Amino acid sequence: MAEFQKKIEQLVKKTEQNNVWRQRECINLIPSESTPSLLVKMCSIADASGRYAEHRVMKGKEVYFYQGIDFIREVEEDVRKEMQAYFKCTNVELRPISGQMANDIVFKAMVKFINRGRGTKLSRRMRAVINNDLKTGGHLSDQPMGALFNLVEENPATGKEFVYHFPGMPDNPYKTDVSKLAGLIAEAKPELIIFGKSMFLYQEPVKAVYELTKNLNPRPILMYDMAHTLGLYGAFQDPLAEGADVVTGSTHKTFFGPQRGVIVSNMDENSGLEKLWSEIKSRALPGATSNHHLGTLLGLLVASYEMNYFKAKFQKQVIANARAFAKALNERGVIVEGDPADGFTETHQVLIRVRQYGISEEIALRLEQNNIITNYQALPDDGSFVGSSGIRMGVQEMTRFGMKEKDFAQLADYMADCIMKNRKVGAKVKEFRQQFQEMQYCLPIEKAAPLAARVLETSLPNSRDVELLADALNTWGQ
Repeated sequence: MAEFQKKIEQLVKKTEQNNVWRQRECINLIPSESTPSLLVKMCSIADASGRYAEHRVMKGKEVYFYQGIDFIREVEEDVRKEMQAYFKCTNVELRPISGQMANDIVFKAMVKFINRGRGTKLSRRMRAVINNDLKTGGHLSDQPMGALFNLVEENPATGKEFVYHFPGMPDNPYKTDVSKLAGLIAEAKPELIIFGKSMFLYQEPVKAVYELTKNLNPRPILMYDMAHTLGLYGAFQDPLAEGADVVTGSTHKTFFGPQRGVIVSNMDENSGLEKLWSEIKSRALPGATSNHHLGTLLGLLVASYEMNYFKAKFQKQVIANARAFAKALNERGVIVEGDPADGFTETHQVLIRVRQYGISEEIALRLEQNNIITNYQALPDDGSFVGSSGIRMGVQEMTRFGMKEKDFAQLADYMADCIMKNRKVGAKVKEFRQQFQEMQYCLPIEKAAPLAARVLETSLPNSRDVELLADALNTWGQ
């Protein structure tokens, strides 16, 4: 017992140290991360976190295979309603537990969909797919090495999949050359076109591609992977209104939730795509999940309430902060990617080029050692992620902790000093972070804390455990 307890205590100590550093002392600019609110965190570890609620449509009826699930069934329906309101859509699939799983589900459903009505004939893979190249920011999960693995036909001459990439503009590789894309669509005849990136500065040409493809027979399915920009839906781009058939995403980057995935669409009756939505639901369960992490589903409901209430103010501030940050870095001599005429970015992301000061891995480590957490990144003209030139950043988490445009200008001072002059700014950054300790765009802490305490208290099995925990918290606080 002594050795076991020692291991636990050592782990808890390290966890405590990491919590303090990441939550109170450093500036987190990873564009794919965010801290959930206290209530989202607490609900995610409630009783539901250890439970199951498998369900699927059988003979036209939604059938659940476990008892004791009335509460979580109600939660799932409430999340669906909140998501329908957020996306202004009819169909919501909540069982993916990551954005990559959401993509995987759609891709496999596509293969089933294109093989409908084949009878006894052998099924085939997708004939061709168009997506964003990794070099220009395409998401890993949308590649053959990711969730597209083994789902696209191969060229016998090359042994490579028939996956083509959006052509970039000659003067700005982060934007799509729609005129060249039109020719590519005519030549490749794709069955699936995937919008969305992980290095994401500008809108995707959804409306233009919809107009190019709407009269094709058969026409390609238009999918938008909004993993990075889901929390900016509507303010940044409204893909379903622009012609996308299906949207996937992660619920924990710019969206306020815990780490999960979601699939949404308007494939209702008379859309002609009812069969595809049916296949998506089937691939979600039993195809991809059994237990779909009910604790984080409960947390997602809280996050959905928060997002639907605060989204307008949050989205506006995120985009304003990103542009102010990019502008401030540029004014201090840091090379910012994107077009200055467009404010460098239309999303939460800011990209900088640091190669003249060292490879990006080294610069990212230097920033980390000075309490600024970023993501080194290969830029379009880099040959590899190894020895790359770029740093990718997102403002969403620190926006939620209350930073405004002037605060990102101050942060740009620290970053420019660290990157360009190799100055040690860690102490200043730690002091700067003390101004941003209380999360915004959620219930204020004085209202949230009593509710969180109730969730935690009732998650413990008996009153003695509650008393011991309360004593420990009081002792620790002193």
